[in-house]
Amino acid sequence: MKSREYYLELLNKNIKNPKMVAHCLASEAVMRALAKRFGEDEDVWGMAGLLHDIDVEFTEGDSLRHGPEGAELLRREGLPEKAVEAVLLHNEKATEIRRSELFHHALAAGETITGLIFAVALVYPDKKISSVKTKSVVKRMKEKLFAASVNREAIMECEKIGIQLDEFAALAIASLAPIENELGF
Repeated sequence: MKSREYYLELLNKNIKNPKMVAHCLASEAVMRALAKRFGEDEDVWGMAGLLHDIDVEFTEGDSLRHGPEGAELLRREGLPEKAVEAVLLHNEKATEIRRSELFHHALAAGETITGLIFAVALVYPDKKISSVKTKSVVKRMKEKLFAASVNREAIMECEKIGIQLDEFAALAIASLAPIENELGF
């Protein structure tokens, strides 16, 4: 596997939208926290989080191309196969294969909860992730019209990896707060 710096440069070559780059950085942070919790390789899990949406701009968000094309690019770039597979499966619409492993569910839930936390932070007076409370994220999960584009089913895959929603939200907030300035908050 190549260095984080190499993969960050690759991400920046392929993604120009600063909000999408922030989402990828946030996903990396959550995945590193999950890897640490499960005793997995933090670099491999982190790079899957960082790079999971690497193809979103050149596939123009096409749900049948997003995932497979990114996975193929990352395979050629030396990302470990288990991370490539997690990237492929984070968008199940593009493949007949279903998520079945801890890593798959962790990436699907981890990258998705970042959007909900960003949305919650933006309704706080100071607009800071570090101010977001776990109970606010859990409450907003139940409000289908709040951040309506956030896939709540994907977030609930946290239960498939043995973490309840409140604990998952707390872990995600704790992983994002230290990098909130880098994320634009």
